[in-house]
Amino acid sequence: MSSQTYVPRLSSSSRRWTRFSFEYSGLRWRIRHLFDVTICILSFPIVLPIMALIALAIYVDSGRPVLFVQDRIGRGGKRFSMFKFRSLRKDHSSASDRAYMKAYINGELERKGNGTKQDLHKPFEQTHVTRVGRILRKTSLDELPQIFNVLRGEMSLVGPRPNVPWEVEAYRVWHIERLEGLPGITGLAQVRGRSGLTWDQMARYDIEYLRTKSLWLDIKILWWTVASILHGRGAG
Repeated sequence: MSSQTYVPRLSSSSRRWTRFSFEYSGLRWRIRHLFDVTICILSFPIVLPIMALIALAIYVDSGRPVLFVQDRIGRGGKRFSMFKFRSLRKDHSSASDRAYMKAYINGELERKGNGTKQDLHKPFEQTHVTRVGRILRKTSLDELPQIFNVLRGEMSLVGPRPNVPWEVEAYRVWHIERLEGLPGITGLAQVRGRSGLTWDQMARYDIEYLRTKSLWLDIKILWWTVASILHGRGAG
């Protein structure tokens, strides 16, 4: 895993983002990280057995690897390796995903009328998803391994979802503000609209969260996330 700062070329501007100066105050960051770590540790008696069962189910259903590890862009443009349970077939290619997601971020899918409200930013076909993967995506349980990213200080429980480098390359200038905070396992955009939002709507929710974030808001978002999962309104 590389800790270097990622420097994207912004497709909608001749400006180049060369460095981030945004930093949490030391005390604020420590309190927030302590909250995240405490919640993760308290959840271990429930979460770890569930993760073990999921890992076994994936192995039986489609073999190894059980985990999907991918470079993502975090706070300040820092690159890190994000963990998920693998939900796609091993022979799935990301080539078409790249073109789709860049078009999604640029707003081209909305203008062309492609996609639906339910799956606006899901580039792959359901046939690309494994049997266990369908359940994991429906319940958002494929995100559980990211608690280890939280413990490593690369992510928070709540924050903007991290993008891959080639998605960040498609950002417009104002989108960069969503990279001021640590990325999260869940976020305001996920509990407000999930897969039915356009990219700009998601980015605005992320920026709204970063400008108003507090521990109380985090607690509410975590509660809304759990309620959504229990009611079967996962990411899909």
